[in-house]
Amino acid sequence: MAKRSNGEGSVRKRANGSWEARFVYVDEASGAVKRRSFYGRTGADARKQMQAARARLAAGAPVVDARITVAAWCRQWLETTVAASSRRATTKELYERLSRVHIEPPPFGRLSLDRVRPTDVETLILRLRSKGLAASTVQRIFVVLRLALDGAVRDGVIARNPASAVPQPSIERTEAIHLGSDQVVALLGQAAGTRYYALFRLIATTGLRKGEALALRWDAVDLNDGALHVRGTLTRSGSHLSVTPPKTALSRRTLPLARAEVALLTELRATQLAERELAGPEWSDEDFVFTTETGRPMDPRNVLRALTTAASKAGLSGVNVHTLRHSAATAWIEAGVNIKAVSTLLGHADIRITADVYGHVSDAVARAAMETLSGILRA
Repeated sequence: MAKRSNGEGSVRKRANGSWEARFVYVDEASGAVKRRSFYGRTGADARKQMQAARARLAAGAPVVDARITVAAWCRQWLETTVAASSRRATTKELYERLSRVHIEPPPFGRLSLDRVRPTDVETLILRLRSKGLAASTVQRIFVVLRLALDGAVRDGVIARNPASAVPQPSIERTEAIHLGSDQVVALLGQAAGTRYYALFRLIATTGLRKGEALALRWDAVDLNDGALHVRGTLTRSGSHLSVTPPKTALSRRTLPLARAEVALLTELRATQLAERELAGPEWSDEDFVFTTETGRPMDPRNVLRALTTAASKAGLSGVNVHTLRHSAATAWIEAGVNIKAVSTLLGHADIRITADVYGHVSDAVARAAMETLSGILRA
């Protein structure tokens, strides 16, 4: 970091008619005495640049922004700041991919950090939208860029973050896609007889996230009291599957189990014990509830393929595993469960998330509410 000198600097006219303003300062990092010149068509122009540089020094910023490119800085930021952070491995991989694919390529990635302006960031946003990227993806890319430039400001590479002057791209809230109870029954019917049936049934009745269900271990399931404890989520990092803690304290929760699900899991436990005997030394003793034939946790990609196959056979399109969670939440709301209780069951960090995504009622529920009130007023 650099400090300005006590001197006010000097301004002089050069032989070619332009003006030069020069001042001396001490570089705090190296202790070296450095000189910096600024040029303008008039003495006032040159002096103004010098004064701006002195103000940057006084604020603890570099005299001028570094000329490293956006692409080079993002690489450095990912390999140091992000790598050393406590972010999840999947988050680090997401940041790396979004930066490599959307931020670092030219023309934006070729810009020098000292030349990036808010309008350049806005141009990038427009370019991303023109490619047909989803609004949520554009927002994530913007967040990664803003974080990377925040890191440049922190390290004194640039004085201010140009992305901070640009409003974050918004996402229009849409209601979650959900299935009616008859459609869920049809889908589960197509999955019956496969090792994925119990998983899909549990998600459809408890509203668990896919990763939460796949991370379940038997020591988190109480078949006597009819309850399960959400303690983590299964994620993929490259070719490796691992269980990580829930993102928020509210995601770590206890869910009641209906008697049918207790019976379902009891039967699954017995089946798994038989598979363990059959597999012998090949069995991976990690105590997962939902496993392969050798005790390994189910791969999320295989789970998605199985769900897509069952949905297709049931005549349903645009359905994924998360749709079962949405369907459970919608069914609770339509059954009259208050939204706070639904938010708790889903493990949302904020009830406003629940209200935004599930704050709708079906025509049948709305009509029933109207008929009830009308009946009361007629009495």
